[in-house]
Amino acid sequence: MAANNSLVSGDFLLQKKYLIIAQVLTMIFLCINLLLIMTFFKKRCFHGTARYILFAVTLLSDSLLLFLSDIMLILVNHNITIHVWLCIIISVPVVLYTTVTPVTLIAMTLERYVAICMPLRHGELCSTRRTVYCILIIHGLSSVPSIVIFCTFFASASLSFYKQHLLCAAEIFSFNTWQNRLRTAIYQIQCLIMFIIIVFSYIKILKVAKAASGEGKNLSAKGLKTVVLHGFQLILCLTQLWCPFIEATITDADLFENVRYFNYLMFYLAPKCLSPLIYGLRDESFFNALKKSCGIKEI
Repeated sequence: MAANNSLVSGDFLLQKKYLIIAQVLTMIFLCINLLLIMTFFKKRCFHGTARYILFAVTLLSDSLLLFLSDIMLILVNHNITIHVWLCIIISVPVVLYTTVTPVTLIAMTLERYVAICMPLRHGELCSTRRTVYCILIIHGLSSVPSIVIFCTFFASASLSFYKQHLLCAAEIFSFNTWQNRLRTAIYQIQCLIMFIIIVFSYIKILKVAKAASGEGKNLSAKGLKTVVLHGFQLILCLTQLWCPFIEATITDADLFENVRYFNYLMFYLAPKCLSPLIYGLRDESFFNALKKSCGIKEI
């Protein structure tokens, strides 16, 4: 009995530790993202460049996702139940923007592909107007999983279900096995298309890098590194889409909570630090603007 109590106490402390780490990381990433967003809006030179506009989209998307998912995490951790209709309002943007970030990464990868492999057409294909259209397309494509998930949920749920008080988690939106299978199929198709685009872009840029010389070779090499970082970030983002299915196979309650917290830290929070790294720190123009925003002067 004492051993069981000790085990429960250990699991409880571990979950609290995960929660504290999640809160600290969330606050840090939100502050960094806010600083980068302010830097973007302060400098008009960034407003006409496709890659910076798309970068701002990822920052806004990640910030909203961090804020809402953190609310859901706190509610679940403290076993606070809310009306199902309120949970839907919170969950719709969470499901949408979970997909917006990886789709935006694909758009940023294609922008690098055009810049390096089709430099003469870059100004035309990546104009500000086309970038705005691209953002609309990104949100349209990203809304497909959320439309499917919530349409099947609305078709299956009774009116009385919306008034119930439940923990706000993804599990409440699936009543039948076929709903999970349909959602899995959609995410699988999306993952496959994204990986094909990443591999295609990498191969094309690699060919240009081998044939280039001088400044062109340096640009191509930097483009390759950016695509690799995008690929790694994309893997983490897409892995988070599979987390609910992995968690659903776990029957032990304590193990389920520990795995859920681990997945949240690794596949929800970790990818959020890569966007500031790729464009906030590696990009010289943005980094210089960031230093000016922070009041840091050149020595």
